[in-house]
Amino acid sequence: MRSILDITDLKKVYEGGFEALKGVSLSIHEGEILALLGPNGAGKTTLISTVCGITTNTSGDIRVDGYCVKDDYRAARRLIGLVPQEVNLEPFETVWNTVRFSRGLHGKRRDDAYLEKILRKLSLWEKKSSRIMELSGGMKRRVLIAKALSHEPRILFLDEPTAGVDVSLRKDMWDTVNELKRDGVTIILTTHYIEEAEAIADRIGVINKGELLLIEEKASLMQRLGQKQLTVELQDAVTAVPDALSDHGLVLSEDGRTLTYSYDTQADRTGITQLLGDLSAAGLVLKDLQTAQNSLEDIFVTLVEEGQA
Repeated sequence: MRSILDITDLKKVYEGGFEALKGVSLSIHEGEILALLGPNGAGKTTLISTVCGITTNTSGDIRVDGYCVKDDYRAARRLIGLVPQEVNLEPFETVWNTVRFSRGLHGKRRDDAYLEKILRKLSLWEKKSSRIMELSGGMKRRVLIAKALSHEPRILFLDEPTAGVDVSLRKDMWDTVNELKRDGVTIILTTHYIEEAEAIADRIGVINKGELLLIEEKASLMQRLGQKQLTVELQDAVTAVPDALSDHGLVLSEDGRTLTYSYDTQADRTGITQLLGDLSAAGLVLKDLQTAQNSLEDIFVTLVEEGQA
C-alpha cells in the first residue's frame, strides 16, 4: 500500500526541556483513516501541528507525498487540510466567503463549482449566505471541514472534530468522514471518543507522553490484544469459588450467582471445555452462559497504563 505521509524519528522539545514528542515514527497509507488515541497532553495536537508546519520540530523528518515539510513547505502544505479543535471562524462573515477565501489563501484558482460541491456534501449549501455567528455548533464544525477541503488537499487532519458535539451530530460527522474516504482523501483523526475510532478507523495508533505506543490495523489489534470473557450464571448462589476450580482464575460476583472466566482468543486452547467439566464435577448447576470480548476502550486503557509503568 502506497504511503502518502512519512514521519521519521520526530522530536519536539520546548524551552525548559519538556519533550512533547519523543522520536515518533509512522507511515500513513494513502486513502486510509487513521485514528490517533491518547489522553490529554499525550502529544496528539503537537504531532499534527508539527506536520502542518504550525510548530517547528526539534529533529526528525516529515515528508508529505515525498515533499519535505522543512525544505518544501509550500508544496507539502498544499496537500494538507487541517480541521483544528477550536472553532476559529470570523463570526460576521458568510459561509460562502469563508470557504472561498480559504481556497484563495492556498493559491488555488477560483472554482465556485467545486466549492458548491463541497458545501452540498457537508449539508451547508442552504446556509451559504448565513453568517457564521448564526450557525449551530455542529454547522460551524462543518464549515471548518469545508475550509480544510477548499484547496483540494489529499490529506485531512481532524483534531478532535466531534468534541462538544452531541451524539446525533457526531454520527453525521462519521458519515461525512467515510464519504471523504470514498473520495480518496486520507484522514488522520485524533479523538477522545473510543467509539469513534471503533466506528470509522482502518488503523489505530495510541500515543502517550509523546511516544507512539502502538499502531496497528483495528481488526488485528482487537484480535491480538482482546480477551474474551465467559460469564457463567449459576442455578444456585455460592459463597465462594470451590477449591477444585481455583486454577481457572474465576471471579465470583457479589451475589454469588455469577462466575466470570477470562481467556485469550489467540491461545491454542481456551480452557472452556475443561472448565465446564470441572464445574459439573464440583456440583455446580449452570443456568446460562454468555461471552463478551474486550472493547477497544479496555485495550486503550491497558496500553496507556503499561506505558506509564
